[in-house]
Amino acid sequence: MSAASSSSTLPSLVLRMWRQLEVEAGQRVLEVGTGTGYSTALGAHRLGGDRLTSIEYDSAVGRAAASALAAAGYAPRLVIGDGMRGDPEGGAYDRLIATCSVRYVPMAWLHQVKPGGKILVTLSGWSYASGLAHLTVTGPGTATGRFLPGYTSFMIARPHDRPPRPTPALLPGGERPSRINPAVIGTWTGGWVAQLAAPAAERMGAGPEQILWDISTGSQARTAPGPDGGWTVVQRGPVRLWDRVETAIRLWQAAGEPHQEGFGITVSAVRQRVWIVGEEGPGWDLPA
Repeated sequence: MSAASSSSTLPSLVLRMWRQLEVEAGQRVLEVGTGTGYSTALGAHRLGGDRLTSIEYDSAVGRAAASALAAAGYAPRLVIGDGMRGDPEGGAYDRLIATCSVRYVPMAWLHQVKPGGKILVTLSGWSYASGLAHLTVTGPGTATGRFLPGYTSFMIARPHDRPPRPTPALLPGGERPSRINPAVIGTWTGGWVAQLAAPAAERMGAGPEQILWDISTGSQARTAPGPDGGWTVVQRGPVRLWDRVETAIRLWQAAGEPHQEGFGITVSAVRQRVWIVGEEGPGWDLPA
């Protein structure tokens, strides 16, 4: 049985995101991820069908959405294709909204949204932690922004999803005490920080028993309660995953453990960096 690659999003979340996009009458909007067409219908109702283009990767899903939109009386421009490439034929857009999550902001989007335009997208990863970013495009291929309050998650875009992996096999490695309570990476923002620190790792487990596995390098880390209190971690492989996570979590804790609205993002052609508090503060590069 294949894993799901598309799902229907909570209507209240979709409506909230359209408000957060700060779209104004007369602006042109590119939507990445048509899905059921519900979000597309909201955009077409607000802007008119001639101001909205929506891209859907799955042709069957796209056809169903087109039928539903037509039945509801809406006629936006619908495209079947890879939303990570944006809409090269569509010209410059004022806004872009994504109803899927990505590991990093596709560079094509930053060239298809006008300087001063806005991008609203959920950043996620292979550990499935999420943060909703609101970016302002500052020039071709550059943007800056902040993460918004609340809890937003979407299924990850297919081109950004993790590769197929075998069943995890836990192997021996070096053991030491953990400097942090592993349960913290099971929280919403703690998991987000851990994912920033180890973006190629997948997280499994719960509470004090956490597992990180990077299949690209074979690196692993697994934690457990210590026999005399505290916690232990076993690591193996070329990437010391728990070392990276510990350092990141301690930096976040020193900053007061802010929720995602305490984070920002700066994007350029050479790097995409998520930071805490200010651009000069602690930060992590997104995979690209």
